[in-house]
Amino acid sequence: MADLAIFTDRRTVRSADELTALIRFRKAAFDGGHKLDLLFYTELSYLSNYQGILIRTLTDPLNTAYVVAKWAEIYGIRVLDTPDSIRICCDKVNMYGRLMKARVPIPQTAFLGKEDLVPARAEALFDAWGFPLILKAPNSSFSAYVEKVATPHEFVSIGRRFFRRADRIVVQGFVKSSFDWRVITLGQDVLAVVKYVFAPDRWKTEQRSESGEWATVVAVAVEEADQGLLELARAAAAAMGNSLYGIDIKEVEGGYLVIEVNDNPTIAAGQEDRANPDIYERIVAYLASEVG
Repeated sequence: MADLAIFTDRRTVRSADELTALIRFRKAAFDGGHKLDLLFYTELSYLSNYQGILIRTLTDPLNTAYVVAKWAEIYGIRVLDTPDSIRICCDKVNMYGRLMKARVPIPQTAFLGKEDLVPARAEALFDAWGFPLILKAPNSSFSAYVEKVATPHEFVSIGRRFFRRADRIVVQGFVKSSFDWRVITLGQDVLAVVKYVFAPDRWKTEQRSESGEWATVVAVAVEEADQGLLELARAAAAAMGNSLYGIDIKEVEGGYLVIEVNDNPTIAAGQEDRANPDIYERIVAYLASEVG
């Protein structure tokens, strides 16, 4: 039996889908003979009482979630996400650099310094990669600070705004699609596969259509997913480390491209778990596996 905890916050528990997911984690722990508490910011002095910690709140190297992960590591507590994974995935320059080094296929990608933020550089990239381009600030989540640019003026204007947050930014070629694959992995195991179908006339999951529609989630059983998709997800996860990841992948003619690797992937009841309801048991089993 293991004493486990989920570090969370009020924002997470206010979401009905995420709160239901937390309840399902708790039930999975109880069914496995373990204890599981919800742990909030004001209760962090009790962190060392646990043998496994799952983080279910926004991660960032500058917020409390990272402190929880780091202290868990120091205490020898198994934690998801690991502090290394938070640092890597919250820095897109680091993340894409690792994918490049591992030869994982990604869109055309370059890193820009402030000296590159000039119309001539934009024009050269448009000539090489086409219109539009995607600019990304390295420390962003939920597609914030990810924008399309179609002119040198937009390139410079949006780039200046992003440089308020970082000393380097990412530029990529635009890959047109109506959906993203999301593959959730733990170590080299695939836990769930979903397709995020964008709202009409939108290009990001987090964008609402003019009529108010959000992206829809289409769940796929792992055993029914294309093996090429799963192999690419495993390769991308391995380039990051050995933790819990959500790999966003575009399906292109003749193959796939990794768009991002996310630590702390969303697990919302009725969505990511729909075709793979054992995701809760498998994560709980991982957290408890070194106990005893």
